Formats: sequence, C-alpha cells, structure tokens
Amino acid sequence: MEANEKQDRIVEARMKLKRRFEEKIAQTPSMTDAKPRGSGPTNRHGMPAVPIGQTVTTKWPVLDLGYQPAIPLDKWQLNIDGEVNHPLRLKWEDLMALPQVEDTSDFHCVTTWSRLDVPWVGVRFMDVAALVDPKGSATHVMCYGYDGYATNISLEEALKPDVLLVHTADGQPLTREHGGPLRMITPQLYAWKGSKWIKRIEFMNANRLGFWEERGYSDTAYPWRNDRYS
Repeated sequence: MEANEKQDRIVEARMKLKRRFEEKIAQTPSMTDAKPRGSGPTNRHGMPAVPIGQTVTTKWPVLDLGYQPAIPLDKWQLNIDGEVNHPLRLKWEDLMALPQVEDTSDFHCVTTWSRLDVPWVGVRFMDVAALVDPKGSATHVMCYGYDGYATNISLEEALKPDVLLVHTADGQPLTREHGGPLRMITPQLYAWKGSKWIKRIEFMNANRLGFWEERGYSDTAYPWRNDRYS
C-alpha cells in the first residue's frame, strides 16, 4: 500500500510539472525546428536520425576530465536542492525504489560520433523533480558529478520524458568509465549536457554556465543545428 501511495504521489506531482512546463517544452528546438539538419530516417521526435556532422558508431568512446571516480553503492548519494520546496538526499536503495523506466534513445557526442538505439534503464528526471517540487522561480538546473564536472540545462529540456538518470545501458550495469553507477542522458541535446557520476542536482532561478559552457561550448547544445560552440 505504501509503495502504491508513493507512486501515486509521484504521478500526481509529475502531471503538475508537466502542466507547468508543457508549453515551454513544446517550443524547444527538437519540437519546433522546421528544417533540422541531418540524415537518415526520422527519429521519434521527427528529427533526422543522424544530426549534421555526426558519424554513427557501434563503439562507445570514453571521454572524461581525466578522472574516473569509483563510488561504492553503499557510499553513493544524490542531493537535489536549490530552488525547490522539498530538498532531498537519495541513497542507492531510495533511487531503486522509484519507478524504473526502460527506454531506447540515441546518444550524440559533440566530438562528432553518435550511438543509435541504446537501451537504457533508469529513473526519469521528471520523477526526481516531482519529488522535490521546484519553486515557481526555478528555470534551470546545474548537474554536478563526483569528478568535479558541472553542466547546466534548462528545465524545459530537463523535464522531457526521455531525459533519464540511468544505471543500466545495453542490458548491463553502467560501467565506471561511462559514468556508473549513475549518469544523466539528454537524447535531444549533445551528451555533455548529461553529467557522468552524478551526485548533485541544483535547481536555479537563473541560468549559469557549466564546465564546458564556460570554455566556449554552446549553452543550448542542439545537435540538428550543429550547435556545438558559442
């Protein structure tokens, strides 16, 4: 009964968030771009499967800041705070008790490679946001990794249903080199917008640049406009 009540609360809060942001979500580039640039069949959002300048690979290259933190599951935690009504700290068992989602989406790296149709398992970002109840002032989030990385993303992008906090990829637990035990994925943006080894999500009342954004990468990171650099 308690688990069902918790899920009902999450669903109710998720629908409230959806109503707040659905108009802004509908106006994002991957929903409104009349002339997306790319090739191949269209994906589920109506965009070309392979964005301009990308090459499809079956491999998964490893990119990081030179440090791959090892976080035991019994030591791992995720803090969600900032412009929220109910700040939250999740331990691994808390994360796994949330509704788990299986989804298949594409992964586009700014360094010009794409992996298509990657099967993921994880928790919707929207469900985590629903738990903390963002204040009306919240507009963006900053995601921080255990490796010192940080990246910003607008709430209208973060709340899309295919933005996940994933712990499983290709049917296996997410490996350390790819951001395990947990990373964020942003299928409708370049992949640097999803932090590896994620440890904190800060809701903000204004935009602030992250690690790569401060170093000349695009703030918006939309693949079908070749939106790599500022």
